[in-house]
Amino acid sequence: MELAVYNIKGEDTGKKVTLNDAVFAIEEPNQHVIYLAVKQYLANRRQGTHKAKERSEVSGSTRKLGRQKGGGGARRGDINSPLLTGGGRVFGPRPRDYRFKLNKKTKDLARRSALTLKAADNEILVVEDFNLEAPKTKEFINIAKNLKINDKKATWVLADQNKNVYLSARNIEGVKIATASDLNTYLILDNKVLVLSESAVPVVNEF
Repeated sequence: MELAVYNIKGEDTGKKVTLNDAVFAIEEPNQHVIYLAVKQYLANRRQGTHKAKERSEVSGSTRKLGRQKGGGGARRGDINSPLLTGGGRVFGPRPRDYRFKLNKKTKDLARRSALTLKAADNEILVVEDFNLEAPKTKEFINIAKNLKINDKKATWVLADQNKNVYLSARNIEGVKIATASDLNTYLILDNKVLVLSESAVPVVNEF
């Protein structure tokens, strides 16, 4: 599969890059492993620091408020009872770790499946390598306008970290900057267009 390479002015440079069919055109993209990979990514981002006080942790007297029988209401014990306003919570959330593991082959298949779906939907754009002399958000927006993707959610994939490009794009809504080595299933799918720099293509072709 070949794609044209564009420059930052939005012009076709006449160059072509070849996308590896073993990565961008696999026979049967697996939707289930994509789901698992995205679920793992989002789960691993959770802090899991939620906490609610249960009956034994609420501050209050342990004196029994009323008689056991004959009051006409439920047996509720002390003021910390979950039945009363201000009482503890029954089976409240506790801090926990949401992370779970996936096999490396499963994650690799999910990534290739996601890239295949992107390629099939024509949502991959290849841009000639570029650099910004200084962090300029306006300049980055102009590049996106030239490529006609300024109104689309986009993930830009670079071969290596580029501080000026990252700083120029970080305040733009819907724009993410990633390096090819850090590209995962979630980043591939969480956009309307995947922008690959020319030098990032060989790295992604090895997935």
